[in-house]
Amino acid sequence: MFDRRSTFGEALDHPGARAVLERLMPGFAASPMAVQFRDGRLGSLVALVPALETQEARDRLWAELAEIGDDVQRAPSAPAIAPDPAYEPETVPRASASMTSPASVSLWAPLEIRIDGPSHGNPFVDVELDAVFVRDGSELRVGGFYDGDGAYVIRALADATGDWSFETRSTARSLDGLRGTITVVPAADGAHGPVRVDGFHFRHADGTRHRPLGTTAYAWTHQPDDLQEQTLATLAEAPFTKMRMCVFPKSYLYNANEPADFPFPGSLAEGFDLERFDPAHFRRLEDRILRLAALGIEADLILFHAYDRWGFADLGPAVDERYLRYAVRRLSGFANVWWSMANEYDLLWAKDTADWERLAAVVGEEDAFGHLNSIHNCRPFYDYSAPWITHVSIQRVDVYRTAENTDEWRERWGKPVVIDECAYEGDIDQGWGNITGEEMVRRFWEGAVRGGYVGHGETYLPSALGLDDEILWWSKGGVLHGSSPDRIRFLEELLAEAPDGVWDPLPGDWDVPWGGVAGELRVGYFGFNRPRFRNVLLDDGAWTIDVIDTWNMTVDRLPGVHGAGSVRVELPGRPFMAVRVSRA
Repeated sequence: MFDRRSTFGEALDHPGARAVLERLMPGFAASPMAVQFRDGRLGSLVALVPALETQEARDRLWAELAEIGDDVQRAPSAPAIAPDPAYEPETVPRASASMTSPASVSLWAPLEIRIDGPSHGNPFVDVELDAVFVRDGSELRVGGFYDGDGAYVIRALADATGDWSFETRSTARSLDGLRGTITVVPAADGAHGPVRVDGFHFRHADGTRHRPLGTTAYAWTHQPDDLQEQTLATLAEAPFTKMRMCVFPKSYLYNANEPADFPFPGSLAEGFDLERFDPAHFRRLEDRILRLAALGIEADLILFHAYDRWGFADLGPAVDERYLRYAVRRLSGFANVWWSMANEYDLLWAKDTADWERLAAVVGEEDAFGHLNSIHNCRPFYDYSAPWITHVSIQRVDVYRTAENTDEWRERWGKPVVIDECAYEGDIDQGWGNITGEEMVRRFWEGAVRGGYVGHGETYLPSALGLDDEILWWSKGGVLHGSSPDRIRFLEELLAEAPDGVWDPLPGDWDVPWGGVAGELRVGYFGFNRPRFRNVLLDDGAWTIDVIDTWNMTVDRLPGVHGAGSVRVELPGRPFMAVRVSRA
């Protein structure tokens, strides 16, 4: 029979299945371009068909396909594995393992308890371990993880000063009942804590304003060490404050190299042991997260994606949950982590809405510190009103118009809007990866004056740059070649000058969007239009007026201070200009 796991080609080659596809996937199954999708899973391709955007329409497709074809027996998904209650015999004294914990840690740093314990069997699945902390008079449960070679770790985020007392709980007797106290002291210089939602914007836990000026390098941590070092060096000079990156490796255009290791031990040739994890792989990921933190950059970790040749996109429910619990327990102790349940969730053919809700609940259960969490779309939007979603993580809705929808999306979902993919500055053959630097910057400004945050990416062909590699920033990191980052930095500096460090949408003209801070600051952006002047109406009070060239990065102030009424503002008659009106 045919189902979400079937390939498009398998269904097209069966007369009965093809008839269903041509009826329920109109304009797609019969398209001359269908040949390029033959190896794609039906569960992914339904996301590309407007007629199948609703769950009801997809359910009808699966029901009809299930009645067609031979009854093929597919291998079942791996089962869940319960911890072994008899992992250690009763002759092993309770709380007998050797434990190391610091006397103190600083606020917002990882707080780690390390235990030397048993290593027989398979501790990744045989042993359950957590700790109950008491601080500020309240209890906090934090799950532990096995770090290999008999080492167990419980990693918390020190999110409150004072004494933290704890007691461990475990199915392994030697790990159960260990006790101690750790003192959390004031934060180190430059540590601001995790990012939280602040209305339609963001602040760090200590109140410091955060503006998510993001970029994307999906698979940068799966590249050779020298390339990763080059990426970090580039980020140190770039304006970005957030990096979108995958936990699992990615297999896609310009990203065909095989990583040295994976979250699970094994290889593509030999298969993977899905009942164990590779601690060394995760330790390197943790190092990269900490190094991003040192640069003031949030690690926006993509937990699942569809661009896969290793089987990680279809692990089955039990292994998905096992992986999530392990990853979240390891990584939620870092202040600069954001969760992204998926990149283009609708292309993950083996998962539907109920699966995402279940998996998001697992993340919420294991993350005691409430890091930000969202989910990213390809075509249909997720229901961003879901309680577990902290902010809207969204991508372009058509070739041209995306950032222009920011204020509408704010109103629809009542949450901050982060357009993590508005297209990429570059020159590859894909329409999502060949916009100009000017257009990238325009989209940033269109989103900013509407009170949102637009993300950067770069996809320049190395051959066109005189390079003989296939290193594109968007996939592997490396070096930035585009013209937009400096202009994006300029926008970031202007945002920082606002009274509260952010802009919100303000009443606009029919042809010009305005944003800023009501009663204090107004910014009008002309985009690709190029007026020679603009009559600007001022409210009561005293105002200064600046003409901003967003591309050439200049700010020219009109002479004098202006009162209520209409003021003619002369403009240079070129695109990408803005006007800023500030209370004097």
